[in-house]
Amino acid sequence: MMNNRTSFVLLAILTIASTLVMSSAYAQSMMGESVRDNGKMAANQMLPTDIPVSISTDKTTYDHSDTITVYGRVANVSGFPVTLTVVSPNYSVVTVAQLDVAKDGSFGTTLNIGGEKWKQNGTYTIKVNYGTVTKSNKVLVELTGEVSTSSSNCGASEIDVEGNCVPYSISGGKVIGVSVNQKSNSLIVRISADENGVFTLIPDKKVLDGIFMVLVDGQEWNDVDISSGQVTVMFPAGTERIEIIGTR
Repeated sequence: MMNNRTSFVLLAILTIASTLVMSSAYAQSMMGESVRDNGKMAANQMLPTDIPVSISTDKTTYDHSDTITVYGRVANVSGFPVTLTVVSPNYSVVTVAQLDVAKDGSFGTTLNIGGEKWKQNGTYTIKVNYGTVTKSNKVLVELTGEVSTSSSNCGASEIDVEGNCVPYSISGGKVIGVSVNQKSNSLIVRISADENGVFTLIPDKKVLDGIFMVLVDGQEWNDVDISSGQVTVMFPAGTERIEIIGTR
C-alpha cells in the first residue's frame, strides 16, 4: 500500500503530464491557425488590384521602326469590346480600334507606328474604355528617333525625302533606305556597299540646308566634299550608314 508521500508524487507527475499534453495540443492548434491566416494573407497579397480596366505596353520608348504591343485586362467581363484610342503629342487622334475581350478578361493588340500619323516625335497617349467613362485607363509612350520616309514615284536616280525627290548617284554600292532625324537636322542614307565607293547627293535647301558635317557609320568623316549644295562622300566597303547633317 502506497503511503501519502508516494501518492502525492504520482498525482503531481500526472498533473504535469496532462498540462504538457494540453499545452502541446493548444500550440499546434494555434500554429495551424497562424499558418492558415498567413496563407490567406499571402494569397490576398498575390491578388491583383480590382481595377475596372488595366492597360500596359511592352516598352515605354519606341522609334519609328518599332511595333507597340498593347495588352490589358478587364475586371468584369460583360461581353462588350474594349475601345482603344491613340492621341498624338499635338492632341490629334492617330487611331481608334475595338478589341475583343477573352473569357478571362484579357485583351491585346499591336500598333504599327511607321505610318504618316506617327510621324511626330513626343509623348503619345494610348487610352482604353470599357463601356462607361469610369471604366477607362491610359498609358503614355514616348516616340523618338528617325522618321522613316514613305515610297514615292521618284526616278531611278532620285531618293524620296519626305515627298521630295532628291538627285543622287552612287558607285560601289546601292541605297536601300532613307530617313530623317528631326532632332539632329540630318538625313540618314542606308546603303549596302560591297566595295569602296562614292555617294553624291544634291539636296534642295527645303530638304536640307547648310550642310556642315557627315558621319559614316556613326563616325565623323573627312573624305567628304561639300560645295554648292552638293555633298560627295567617299566610303569604304562594308559601309551601312551615311548621315548628312545640316543646320535645318
